[in-house]
Amino acid sequence: MQPTDKPHEALAADVPAHDPALTSPPRPQRPKPGERRVHILQTLAAMLEAPKSEKITTAALAARLGVSEAALYRHFASKAQMFEGLIEFIEQTIFGLINQIVDKEDNGVLQARAIALMLLNFSAKNPGMTRVLTCEALVGEHERLTVRVNQMLERVEASLKQCLRLATLNADACAQDAPAPVPAGYDPAVRASLLLSYVIGRWHRFVRSGFVRLPADEADQQLRVTLQ
Repeated sequence: MQPTDKPHEALAADVPAHDPALTSPPRPQRPKPGERRVHILQTLAAMLEAPKSEKITTAALAARLGVSEAALYRHFASKAQMFEGLIEFIEQTIFGLINQIVDKEDNGVLQARAIALMLLNFSAKNPGMTRVLTCEALVGEHERLTVRVNQMLERVEASLKQCLRLATLNADACAQDAPAPVPAGYDPAVRASLLLSYVIGRWHRFVRSGFVRLPADEADQQLRVTLQ
């Protein structure tokens, strides 16, 4: 190559004009199948956060994602499977947190109160998934989805019952900031059912208000009364 007074011309002469690696922008990497599934579920959850409870169609979901409906069905066989994916996420999250609460807290009454507060706060952070928990988003969908949500809530109630049964077995089940000691005749099953009904009622109010009235507002004081 002959010397030149224009270095940029010498550099240009050294670069093959036909090299596609240098003349074309790099292609964006396609998401892996698992990542695409997560993105679909995240988008579905976000659409459920709309205050107006309009039925979500696969066409609307595909449009939000910028893909075809056929692309959705490459990852999920049906819309019911998409909702099942959300329910599975809710189950794993809630029961993972319940296990953490039980492991860290020895007092059965405080365990139950912490679980109830966790359920309310989970709802506040995940408005769209609250519509799944109340089954409002599942109206008109496959019946097995509602059955699965109900089974999950029964497991939550069983966990609450176990916590309150522990409280009845411990004579000193009252910590410094706990509710009053468990009185004679305290029925863990009745209290667990009441506690879950309270949580579900708060979820429904949150949804009906267009996600304005937060589930955990004044909940701490109300739970003290409920658990006495």
